[in-house]
Amino acid sequence: MDLVPALEEPLKKVLGPATAKVMAEHLGLHSVGDLLHHYPRRYEERGQLTHLADLPMDEHVTVVAQVADARLHTFASAKAPRGKGQRLEVTITDGSGRLQLVFFGNGVHKPHKELLPGTRALFAGKVSLFNRRLQLAHPAYELLRGADDEAAETVESWAGALIPLYPATAKLESWKIGKAIQTVLPSAQEAIDPLPESLREGRGLLPLPEALLKIHRPHIQADIADAHARLKWDEAFVLQVALARRRHADAQLPAVPRKPAPDGLLSAFDDRLPFTLTEAQRKVSKEIFDDLATDHPMHRLLQGEVGSGKTMVALRAMLAVVDAGGQAAMLAPTEVLAQQHHRSIVEMMGELAEGGMLGGSEHGTKVVLLTGSMGTAARRQAMLDLVTGEAGIVIGTHALIEDKVQFHDLGLVVVDEQHRFGVEQRDALRGKGKQPPHLLVMTATPIPRTVAMTVFGDLETSVLDQLPAGRSPIASHVVPAADKPHFLTRAWERVREEVENGHQAYVVCPRIGDDIDEPADPKKSARKKSPEDEAEKRPPLAVLDVADQLTKGPLHGLRVEVLHGRMHPDDKDAVMRRFAAGETHVLVATTVIEVGVNVPNATAMVIMDADRFGVSQLHQLRGRVGRGSAPGLCLLVSEMPEASPARQRLNAVAATLDGFELSRIDLEQRREGDVLGQAQSGARTSLRVLAVIEDEEIIAEARNEATAVVEADPELTGLPGLRTALDALLDEEREQYLEKG
Repeated sequence: MDLVPALEEPLKKVLGPATAKVMAEHLGLHSVGDLLHHYPRRYEERGQLTHLADLPMDEHVTVVAQVADARLHTFASAKAPRGKGQRLEVTITDGSGRLQLVFFGNGVHKPHKELLPGTRALFAGKVSLFNRRLQLAHPAYELLRGADDEAAETVESWAGALIPLYPATAKLESWKIGKAIQTVLPSAQEAIDPLPESLREGRGLLPLPEALLKIHRPHIQADIADAHARLKWDEAFVLQVALARRRHADAQLPAVPRKPAPDGLLSAFDDRLPFTLTEAQRKVSKEIFDDLATDHPMHRLLQGEVGSGKTMVALRAMLAVVDAGGQAAMLAPTEVLAQQHHRSIVEMMGELAEGGMLGGSEHGTKVVLLTGSMGTAARRQAMLDLVTGEAGIVIGTHALIEDKVQFHDLGLVVVDEQHRFGVEQRDALRGKGKQPPHLLVMTATPIPRTVAMTVFGDLETSVLDQLPAGRSPIASHVVPAADKPHFLTRAWERVREEVENGHQAYVVCPRIGDDIDEPADPKKSARKKSPEDEAEKRPPLAVLDVADQLTKGPLHGLRVEVLHGRMHPDDKDAVMRRFAAGETHVLVATTVIEVGVNVPNATAMVIMDADRFGVSQLHQLRGRVGRGSAPGLCLLVSEMPEASPARQRLNAVAATLDGFELSRIDLEQRREGDVLGQAQSGARTSLRVLAVIEDEEIIAEARNEATAVVEADPELTGLPGLRTALDALLDEEREQYLEKG
């Protein structure tokens, strides 16, 4: 009978079913190996106390502190009318700040005996606000006793001077996780090292078993630093090997080289352009054309600020492929966007988009639209044009990926807004070509270099970092609606002024606002209310309500229309057409307008409840104004108090138009996993010690090392430990695909 390797042993066998169940359900830990890789969030020093002033609201925290005083109150209540209700209030201190603990009812007896003034302990619970003071209600606690104390068992579990504090839950406190780790720590000796020995020794990194030991039971601060340095390399390197193998496999695929004809469609298009391309557009186009000319598929990520002319670069690449006898497909995340791209590309191409029609150009080709909601006849005609090769360019949504859609000779796939597209969908479309088509992925969300390496590591990157001439600056301001209501009144006056000057405006809201919307989060309304809560407890503002209020109130007399994702596609398209034609003054919309909508005459945008949107999303939305010659104005309306993190985030957006700078702020303010998870379905969001902004150098070096290792041994036959780590990572990716449906 095969013995289960120590690290694959289920926790149920080692810790018992009850603890194992909580760990599986609340922390996603199933095996001994999982638990060993559940690293401490931070460490407290036995002799030092936590800074109580810095505790985050609504988070489950573990603190080390000293009891300052404890008072038992007796009071009358419905359950104890004769004044027999009891409440124990304990004040703990770190020497500078204080924190209140409360225990009620039967739960007061034990703490009343144990939490005497002067006692030190670990306390764990959820931080809430009561009468404007921070408190922990019914916290769990573990007394810290001195070495001369009889309670040797407690001293034994916290033998080191450094106490590890683990990411915990209300069901399982940090010190219980610590004790469970104590049980499985001997198994760390059997951990198989994924790093090649030469790499580890060359960089002076600890062996894996030693790193695991030092991260869970450090004796001095240097132990933690050494363990982190080693474990960061594991995460960066294994991920980069997965990506390098993917790039290597892609490079082995054959592709048809696509070189534009010297006097073909592309030349004819360039000749009719009313402006010259920017230096950045020329540079990036050359990178793309060089890739298209090779006999293995291009895999390139095109990053560009909102309005830097990505569509123009993509269109020229598509025309080059059509010139070379192939077809190009552009995938957009929404129908509104697909229709918008189709309209603007047909306009840019003029008679060149009317190939085969009377009045069309001899160099022309057909540009067709294919979306899920098209009528049967139009859809059938579009599919016929694709299979015969009559249409050189097709623009569509996910509908393009369906089995029924066949191409004559698919040469290039352009994916707009990658973070809405999973890897499997790219692969499905790739399978439509006789040989794998070239792939160009576009994103208007600026991504710091290392995130690009981590999330889009299977793609080469091009950056458009120049705005075309004629784009106007956008002024952005925060409108504090609660503190200064007259600022909001002025905002609507500004919208009227823009309309009177012949321009148009957007008003963006976080919700649609009909009965199908979810109710507000009941947990949020159950808490004591701070001013910040007051803004949070009401549901986010809704398109339908806001449009109604504006029409009857401050924008009375202007033509106001609504646009949201639940409208019928034909209605959405009609609304967009009227807005684009200037027939509508103000468009009240959800984030359906976030990407790709291009109305140069729209100069103002008011974003309601702006604190409900992410930094990158606000930047994207703002990019919809100032697209013509008139300057743009973006007003970020929020009821959050001045000192709140939400307001600081909005101030950052108002202060800079540099998307790369904002994406760094975004990353620093949010948990990294969210960013990586949003950026690509299937990206590993379980980075535990690696921080993609701080660890820029490690990621870049790991990428180089990984590329070298994979080129020398693509199957990793000589590195069994690395293969095991890779299998675990890819399994996790697969699971995430399944979870995402």
